[in-house]
Parts: sequence; C-alpha cells; structure tokens
Amino acid sequence: MAFLVSPGVQVKEIDLTNVVPSTASTVGAMAGSFAWGPVEEVTTVSSETQLVETFGKPDASTFESVLTAAQFLSYGSALKVVRAVGSSARNATASGTGILAKNDDHFSTLSPAAGDWVMARHPGVIGNAVTVEVATLASSWNGSTNWKIWTQSAPGTSPGAAAVGGSNDEIHIVVRDITGEITGTAGSVLEVFDFLSQASDVKHTDGTSLYYKDYVNSNSKWIRIGNHAAALSDAGDSAVGKAFTRVNVFSQATTGGVDANVLTVGQTTLQYSKFADAETIDVNLVFQANSGLSATDNITLSNHITALCAARKDAVAFVSPERTATVNITTPYTYVSAWRTGLTSTSYAFADSGSLYVYDKYNDVYRWICAAGSTAGLTANADLVADAWFSPAGFTRGNLRNVTKLAYNPNQADRDTLYNTGVNPIVTFPGAGTVLFGDKTLQNKPSAFDRINVRRLFIVLEKAVSTASKASLFEFNDEFTRAQFRNMVEPFLRDVKGRRGITDFKVVCDGTNNTGNVIDTNRFVADIYIKPARSINYITLNFIATRTGVEFSEVAGGN
Repeated sequence: MAFLVSPGVQVKEIDLTNVVPSTASTVGAMAGSFAWGPVEEVTTVSSETQLVETFGKPDASTFESVLTAAQFLSYGSALKVVRAVGSSARNATASGTGILAKNDDHFSTLSPAAGDWVMARHPGVIGNAVTVEVATLASSWNGSTNWKIWTQSAPGTSPGAAAVGGSNDEIHIVVRDITGEITGTAGSVLEVFDFLSQASDVKHTDGTSLYYKDYVNSNSKWIRIGNHAAALSDAGDSAVGKAFTRVNVFSQATTGGVDANVLTVGQTTLQYSKFADAETIDVNLVFQANSGLSATDNITLSNHITALCAARKDAVAFVSPERTATVNITTPYTYVSAWRTGLTSTSYAFADSGSLYVYDKYNDVYRWICAAGSTAGLTANADLVADAWFSPAGFTRGNLRNVTKLAYNPNQADRDTLYNTGVNPIVTFPGAGTVLFGDKTLQNKPSAFDRINVRRLFIVLEKAVSTASKASLFEFNDEFTRAQFRNMVEPFLRDVKGRRGITDFKVVCDGTNNTGNVIDTNRFVADIYIKPARSINYITLNFIATRTGVEFSEVAGGN
C-alpha cells in the first residue's frame, strides 16, 4: 500500500546499489565446413578437444575450418561455431537412402521413411561407419560374450509393461564404429544404452524418460531413432505393438551418408548471419575461416562479416586475403592490395596480410590456412593477460602460436604501403618468431577509431554502460535518477582509467542535456566524454654525440 491510514510502521526496501556490470569481450564466432556435428545451429566449444569431438577431425574439405578454429582456441576458451553444408548433404539411415536432418529442431519436423528406424545423428559420410545392435531377450544376452562385457545383466520387464502379460519390454542398445572410421579401430563401442523401455510412460527415478526413442534422441552423440513402431504403454496394450519383437540380438548398419562440405560463398555467409542478433547471441570476435574461395568471393565473405559486426556494434570482424593471393605467389603484395581495395571501410574490422602454414596433427601433414583465427585469438589473449583496450600487436602480446612459416613475409617497403591502407602485416623476425605487426582497423578516415584497441575500448564501455542503463528505464527523469546514473557510471570509468584504458573522462547528465523537451518526450540523455589511451606505433630514438668538454645541460636543457 502507498500510505498508512492508521498508526503503524511500514518497512520499504530501496536498492541503490546498481553498478556497471562486467561484460564478455573474448567470445569468438565462426561459420565453416565440418565433417560432423549439428548444422545451422550455434554451438559453443571451449577447447580443441571439444571442437574435434563435436565437429570431427579435419579432412581435405574441412581442414581450414577445423584448424582455424583450433588456432583461435589456442589463445581463447570460448568459441561459437556454426556448421554449414551443401544441399546434397545426407544423414546415413537404415535403408541406405539417406535423409537430411540438420539439427534437433529440424529433425522434429521430418517424417523418415518406414525403413529408417535408425539414422546417423548428423549429416556426413562418417555416419556410414555407425552400426546399432539391439538385445531384447535374456536368451540373446546370455548367448553373447560381448553383451556381457557391454552391459551388467540381461534385459527384462520394465515397470511400464506390467499390464502386457509379463512380456519383456526392456532393451539394450549399443552403438559401434563398424569400420573404424571414427575411432581408428573397427568394431569399437561408441555408446551403450542399457535397460531402456519400449513403453512410452516409463520414467527414471529422477523423472527423465526411459522410453528408448526419447532417451536415445536426447543423449546419443551418434544416432537418432526415426520411424519405428508404436510404443507400449501400461494401459493394457497388446505386446504386438512393441517396436522390437521377441528376437535374438540383431544389428543394423546406417549407410547413405553424404558430406557436401565444399561450400559456396552464399552457403557460408548464410550461416554467419546466425550471429547477427546482438540481443540473443553474445559474441565479440567474428573471424573468417574459409580463404579457399576465389578472390571475388573472398571479398564478398569479408564484407559480409564486417557489415555484420558494424551492424551489431559490439563485435570486431577479422578477415584474411584469399589463400591464392599469397601462397606460392611471386608478387603477393599486388594481390593483397587488390583484396584490400575491395573491402569496406569500417572500424569494426581488422585485416591481416596472408596465410599461415600449420601442422595438421590429425593427418600428419602441413596445411595453409587463413590467419584470421590467430589474429582474433591474439585479441582474446590480450584481454586475458591485460585488458580489452590493450593492442594485440607487437612483441609483448602479438606472437603467433603454432605457425611453421608464412606464405608472405612482407618487407619494410610492403609493410609501409599495406599498413597505410589498414592491412596489418604478420612478420617473421629472426630470433623473435612470427609477430602481428600492426593494430589498425579498416577505417579509412584518420581518427582514434582507426586502431583496434580504441575500437575495443569503446565496445566494452558502450556495452557495459548500456547494460547498466536499462535499470533507469521507466524511472522518472529527475535529478535523483540522473544522480543515480552518474554515481553508477563514474566509478566504473575511474576503474578503467586506473587500468590505463582512458586518460580522462567526464559524465554530463543533468538539466543542461535533459531539458524540458527531452523530459516531455520520455527521453533520458547522458553525454559521456572519453579520452582514449593510444598505442605506440612509431618510435623515434635520437642518439646525439657531443664533445668531451660539453655539459649535457648545455645541449639538452634541464639538470
């Protein structure tokens, strides 16, 4: 109630502890070609091991996506990945005809053919290595040495089948790598699902379903249960309705899987668009993972990613020239310059100078990949060892990892020209390793925002303060609210100043910019002035020789 109408004590709690929150600034994002994994779905991975477990090992068509993502993960620990496939991709199925089930949501809309009771979980030829074995009877279990290794005891009668005449409705399901394509050893067990039920109403003690279709489709990394017979229930259904009849152990292989992993620029850009919504997808470093495109298509992809980040206003795009521009080319400078000419001018993008030669340990070969994943990774690493407003370039934070050699090691003359256009050279120095030797954005106009550390500084400030400002929505635009806003923002900016991100700041949020007209139109205005810290790009060292009898104060001034 608003007011007391009789004597009493009314207690109210008012929270004036609002602060500017910390915001993520090291989350990477990429879309690319992979041999396995969910399609057209954003998936988060935190390590190279998890990346390969989820999306498969690299092959001739997918190596650049896998290895570029692995390069980023060698610096950062959060990467959002979208797998793209061509329209001819198929999941392997029991009938061998194949079907495209892109992800869980897509699968729920499909009606598999009658013979496709089981299928590979994801599109790709890897699914052709999957075989499924089912045991339904104690006699079949007792007759198999393998089953006694795989499961604790024979299948029996689950609680849901109590009204079905005591007929066995429990089953064991084992998923195996029949060819060795997945594990390297033919016949290896991939998954074991034991004591599942053919009755749709059977639950585990924790309330989760033990119905074999639901359980496998929710927990398997390798298969889905597709079109199968109707389920039992404990309502008195006949045992004839069981999906698996009283038979011995049987096996079912899945075939018909198709990769379709050679992507067009349209298929790739379509999946990068999954990262377009800043309100639902939190990413900060969006990098290119396919420089095997033609020169024209690579420019299209680069501009698509930069436009996406510029529209979000809270992420930076990292792009590389096409592989053919620098690999085994006598005049790479010409091709890199032509690529840069086609790129959009924006402070939300960062371009490098070429391709990296890295070791593919999964196939024991060396591969050329784009450097964008590494430059994005260096930026993430700068956050981890310093702050978002520190430059990722130079000998302190700019050393690239896992690089055998460069396709193009630009000399001083090339670096001078490329850097002037916003292309950041990657250079191998004798005794110093391979170093990112520039921190310019792709903004043509000279300003503070033509450096990535300033762009990243403002992204962090804008994102953090705007998030905190939501607490002021629907409050009154009066001096109390404005003072509360200043008291929230100024300590945050003082902290950033203390951490060398800015040299000075001023917050104006009072009657001078919240005039009567502003208030009457239900608006709230705050002007935040920032003096960003600048990175050193040019050093001048003057060595001056003097005569023996000259005092230094005579030529240098001071004491």
